Amino acid sequence: MRSFVEDAGVSGKMSGPECSANPPEVNSVFGKGSVEEIGGLKAYITGNRSSDRAILLASDAFGYEGVMLRKLADKMGDTGYLIVVPDFFFGDCYYSTMPPQLRENWLPNHPPEKGCENALKIIAELKTRVSAVGAAGFCWGGMMVIKLAKYEDIKAAVILHPGRLSYNDVNEVRVPVAILGGELDQLCPQEEVEHYRKILAAKPQVESFVKIFRGVGHGWASRYKDDDESAIRSAEEAHTDMLNWFSKHLI
Repeated sequence: MRSFVEDAGVSGKMSGPECSANPPEVNSVFGKGSVEEIGGLKAYITGNRSSDRAILLASDAFGYEGVMLRKLADKMGDTGYLIVVPDFFFGDCYYSTMPPQLRENWLPNHPPEKGCENALKIIAELKTRVSAVGAAGFCWGGMMVIKLAKYEDIKAAVILHPGRLSYNDVNEVRVPVAILGGELDQLCPQEEVEHYRKILAAKPQVESFVKIFRGVGHGWASRYKDDDESAIRSAEEAHTDMLNWFSKHLI
């Protein structure tokens, strides 16, 4: 492995059957990129090494070795960005057959706050190479990225089917943020997402975009069934929205 350098609201909820549904295929060597070290963490790094724009992609609890996640990272990299997918869990990823005691302790052992601290270290190192950094996150990653969006170290954020977000965190965002939710998501119901919309609408100084995708549940943008045409269309629409947001704000 080589070095890269060469409140109100129920927050922190990330459990239940939806979190374990349709677990991703994982493969530590999959993808066009490579695993390297940056900011003290391992990360899957792909895309344009000469780009002056980078995107930090924060996984769900299943971690950075998910095949579908790495496919998305490669796809985003093909549009010209440098993409960094960190191992925020230091190898201790969630898995669908995890015993109840381990499942109960997993989130307390991997709080989004700590992930945000580590993300800031990675971003600091990235900014020695690039001029603009964005961040996107799924589920756990969304809970982390909303905290990251309170800092101006990034230029823009995209949050996809997150765990429940703290209203205070949403209210304190300082960079353009997009939140993409699912109509059938029970972990972060559309009523919650609509409340995030209202909080952000009261902050005209921060550009925001909130969208509810119809007919989809939790995990629909990163753990969809790749033999389901409708699921593929919804996921690809979300990926397009995410890239459009970064195209607009990572300048």
